[in-house]
Amino acid sequence: MQILHINAIHEQKSTGRICKEMSEVARSQGHESVVAYATGPDTGLGYRIGSQADQKRHALLSRMSGKQGYFSKAATEDLVRFMEQFRPDVVHLHNLHSNYIHLETLLTWLAANDVPTVLTLHDCWFYTGKCTHYTRAGCDRWLDGCGTCPQLKQDNPSWFFDRTAEMWQDKKRWFEAIPRLAVIGVSDWITIEARFSFLQRATILRRIYNWVDPNIFYPRDTSPLRRKMGLDDAFILLGVASSWDDTKGLADWIDLAKRLPNDQILLVGAMPNQSIPNNIQSVPATTDVEELATYYALADVFLNLSEEESFGKVTVEALASGTPAIVYDATANPELVPDSCGRVVTPHDFDALIQAVTSIRQIGSEAFKESCVTYAKATFQMKDRVTDYLTVYEQLQETKGRDSQWRVHSSPSSSPFTTDQTI
Repeated sequence: MQILHINAIHEQKSTGRICKEMSEVARSQGHESVVAYATGPDTGLGYRIGSQADQKRHALLSRMSGKQGYFSKAATEDLVRFMEQFRPDVVHLHNLHSNYIHLETLLTWLAANDVPTVLTLHDCWFYTGKCTHYTRAGCDRWLDGCGTCPQLKQDNPSWFFDRTAEMWQDKKRWFEAIPRLAVIGVSDWITIEARFSFLQRATILRRIYNWVDPNIFYPRDTSPLRRKMGLDDAFILLGVASSWDDTKGLADWIDLAKRLPNDQILLVGAMPNQSIPNNIQSVPATTDVEELATYYALADVFLNLSEEESFGKVTVEALASGTPAIVYDATANPELVPDSCGRVVTPHDFDALIQAVTSIRQIGSEAFKESCVTYAKATFQMKDRVTDYLTVYEQLQETKGRDSQWRVHSSPSSSPFTTDQTI
């Protein structure tokens, strides 16, 4: 197969690494896989879309007009010409909301040429007017058309206009026109949400978990780093994010640090310029996955205090590294952490949060290690999950010419959310 991934970033951060790993596994099985991207290192294995100047122009016009994905037309037409030469058997869409794609040009071409198209719900943007998440805002306008957006100034902000209803309608029309469309949720939670959206009529709608590379994320001896950081006897709580703000639980981390002054907290990721307690050590964001894996293995407990996670890859990376996790009971968080691998607590319930930390401290983090690693390998094995995607690609190719009014459901599986919905 000729596989083309389209993503905002190449080889870095969560979705960039996902595309890289998917391509590596696909190539190892004899397929050709290329990533088209807007930013990231030029490795000679991908196609760069547009330029930094074009992305800045797109971002400015988006903020002024209130519409995202309606600019970068020339760059997208160049991408279409590349696709016409590459002749992909399947196009896999990842993050398209980073001001680098003209949606109508791309999606209309995919529909007109009946190209098998897969979109992965790394967040909620594909089926909303503009937002990537909506649970903290308590908004359900995406169910029937958006408009009167409560998060107009968030995510990709609009300075003047609310165009969310128009963008919702456009997305609905463009995606419904693609004859062979697979929608993949990265968790049960977001897959259920998608079943209530305009994506519900996709040819295939199923869940495939994200994964971790066990050759990178595994238990390792971190005693030299502990000594270097002066943390020999410390009980270490770890958090990881690309950048820290309240959507990633920063306010709760600060509150927790004040309540647990004798514990050491490491927060990996870009930190805003604000005062933090002395027992919080800020570690700059890193694109070095080996360095990141070392921090996971260093910690006694990993905490994910975000209420909006379509998956929560940082949580799974911690588990694969042998570190138990404590997560909030919200969105996709709880489905990733069984009792044998950590604790699930009510959001912002600090008594429950401290009790969970205390429980793991008393039992000992080491007692969780084997369960965490075994569970991560069984559930989030990279080769297995990428093979699931390759199977979806093959199923889409086999559906050409079928009557779109007929739906054929696959045989029952252990979870109702892993079942393909096939036309």
